[in-house]
Amino acid sequence: MNVPSMTLLFSMLTVIADLAVIAFTALAIAARYSEGAAEMRDRVWERAGDIALPMAFLVGLTCTLGSLYYSEIAHFDPCKLCWFQRIAMYPLPLLLGIATLRRDRAIRVYAIPMALVGAAISIYHYQLERFPSQTHLSCELDSPCTTVWFWKFHYISLPLMALSGFLLIVWLTWIAGQSERP
Repeated sequence: MNVPSMTLLFSMLTVIADLAVIAFTALAIAARYSEGAAEMRDRVWERAGDIALPMAFLVGLTCTLGSLYYSEIAHFDPCKLCWFQRIAMYPLPLLLGIATLRRDRAIRVYAIPMALVGAAISIYHYQLERFPSQTHLSCELDSPCTTVWFWKFHYISLPLMALSGFLLIVWLTWIAGQSERP
């Protein structure tokens, strides 16, 4: 597949991830204010609990392979912030894969902080892309952090793809840890 086709595919996966993150967040917030929503949340968490950890693994693997695709095949030169996001993402498929095989739902203690650090870097990188005139210390001249390699659906760029992956991993590992089944 060519770069525009792969970018469209990864962008559609990002939209799906974003919708899942929004749904999980809305359900968690609603559950704080409504007993009916709390019951629905508990049912969703329980049903999703069995597949949440393998899904988190797949999200992490897709993000890792996607970043490698963009740098090694599409030849998008990663900036310093991209590297920091990769440092947070690359261990996650390995950790989540081992946790999936062992059915270790306690992985959230390790995976969630790592994903939240990556999400914070992604947020900073995304806003830097949107407002490139601000002063920043992380960019280099040969690979500036303000480079926007693509812009899909009027909001998706590489840092947002990473942010979506990180946030979905946070929710999935949280949900896996909430499930009562071993």
